[in-house]
Amino acid sequence: MRNINENTITPAVLESLADCPDPRLKEVLSALVRHLHDFAREVKLTEAEWMAGIQFLTATGQKCDDKRQEFILLSDTLGLSTLNVALNHAKSSQATEATVFGPFHVADAPQFELGDDISGGAAGEPLFVRATVRGPGGEPVADAVVDVWQADTEGLYDVQRADLASAQGRGVLRTDAEGRLHFRGVMPVAYPIPTDGPVGRMLDVTRRHPWRPAHVHFMIVAPGYETLITHVFSDGDRYLDSDAVFGVRSSLIGDFVRHPPGLAPDGSEQASDFHVLDFDFVLERAGTVGAGNGVR
Repeated sequence: MRNINENTITPAVLESLADCPDPRLKEVLSALVRHLHDFAREVKLTEAEWMAGIQFLTATGQKCDDKRQEFILLSDTLGLSTLNVALNHAKSSQATEATVFGPFHVADAPQFELGDDISGGAAGEPLFVRATVRGPGGEPVADAVVDVWQADTEGLYDVQRADLASAQGRGVLRTDAEGRLHFRGVMPVAYPIPTDGPVGRMLDVTRRHPWRPAHVHFMIVAPGYETLITHVFSDGDRYLDSDAVFGVRSSLIGDFVRHPPGLAPDGSEQASDFHVLDFDFVLERAGTVGAGNGVR
C-alpha cells in the first residue's frame, strides 16, 4: 500500500476489509468507508474542518454520562434517529407508530400499580392517563410492561435536576387482564432540548431552534409483540410542525383535555384544573412487519 493518493485510498481501505469474518460487519464498514470518502471529496474537506469535526465528536462523547446521552441527541437532531426508526419499524396501518427514543430514558425506573401517581412530586398540573394496549386483531394485551417518562412543568426531566434524591415523572406499570392502563402524572409542556453541549452549539450556528412539542414517552413490551417506543404529543402545541428532533407523527397526537376543578377520573377531588388523556396503543405482532423488534 505505497503511494496512496485521493483516487486509490478508498479501494485500498476496502481491500483491507476483505478478510473480515463477519459478513454484516464487512458490509456496514465498507459502505461507511465509501460514503465517508465520497463526502470528503464532495465538499473538498479541509484539514481544519476535519480537525473541527474530530473535536466536535470528542466533545459530544465527553458530554455523555449515565444521565445524558449527547450522541443520541446528535442523532436525533440530524434526523438519523427518525430515519433509523422508519427503516426498522415499518407498521401495518392499524399499529401505533414508533418514534425516537430520546436521550432521557433511565433503566430500572420505579415500579407502580395501576392508578398510582408516577410524578414523584414533579411540578405541573395533574394529568390522568387512561389507555388500552391491544394487538392488531383488537385483542387485549394483558400484563404488558409499560415504561413511561416525561418532563415536568419547567420542561425538565428528573435526570436534569442534580438535587433530586428519587425519580420523578417516570415509572413502570403493567396492563390489567383487559389490556387497560391508567395512572397519574403531570401535564407535559414544550421544552428545549439541552443546548449546553456541542449539539446546542450546532443548532445555534445553523440558526435552528431547540424546541420539542409537549409529549409523554411510552415504551411497551409484551411477549409475542414488537416492542413499541413512542410518544403521545399534545394537540395544538406550537412546535408540532417544527420538532427539533423530527419525531412527530399525526397519529401520535393526543387530546389532553383540560377540566375545571372537580371530580377526577380516579375519584379524587381536584382543587385546581386537571387534564385527561385517553389513548389506545396497538402493538404489531413480532416478526410480521419491519425488521426491528428489540429494545434499544
